Amino acid sequence: MKPFLIGIAGGTGSGKTTVARRIYESLHLDSAVFLDYDAYYKELAHLSVEERQRINFDHPDSLDTALLIHHLERLIAGEPVAKPVYDFTRHTRAPESIPVQPRDVILVDGILLFADARLREMFDLKIFVDTEADVRFIRRLRRDTEERGRSLESVIDQYLKTVRPMHFEFVEPTKRYADVILPRGGQNNAGIEVIAASIRERLAEKARRETVAA
Repeated sequence: MKPFLIGIAGGTGSGKTTVARRIYESLHLDSAVFLDYDAYYKELAHLSVEERQRINFDHPDSLDTALLIHHLERLIAGEPVAKPVYDFTRHTRAPESIPVQPRDVILVDGILLFADARLREMFDLKIFVDTEADVRFIRRLRRDTEERGRSLESVIDQYLKTVRPMHFEFVEPTKRYADVILPRGGQNNAGIEVIAASIRERLAEKARRETVAA
């Protein structure tokens, strides 16, 4: 059977990565693999640091969608890939990569995941994590200042100039493509468990078919 591809989208700080991780952890770890779209920002080493800082990272053009699609196609074909590592402090890719093996379930999360029709068509299940804007902003503020070395002023400036307008232009409209809209993100225990249980049942059905075929 073809791997089961799950796309998880939502605004910045919505909790989509938490949802993806919790679904991943609810499965047998050798049955699933997790990819984050944030790792696929385009290589910007040819630009100066000042030029990189002026890039609109909340626009779909900032992401190497073709590479992600290529990696998903390889995983579907049963081939391993080398997932890039993105350095958010320098706004470019790190020298190292992470080996990813093909699995029965492939989880992918990203703000702009459903903005590209080619990607949307690849997913068997599309989940949109819907969280209030003020909660999302506070989470982003904490993450960028505590984990990415950003100043309070730079985070607020970026949010007002690109994050917020790009959310309304490219992220929020993709909610209509979702098969499931999950409110409250990682705090929605019941919703996450329903989704995880459905995936576990699919894996169990696959195992039963393989047993019969053998």
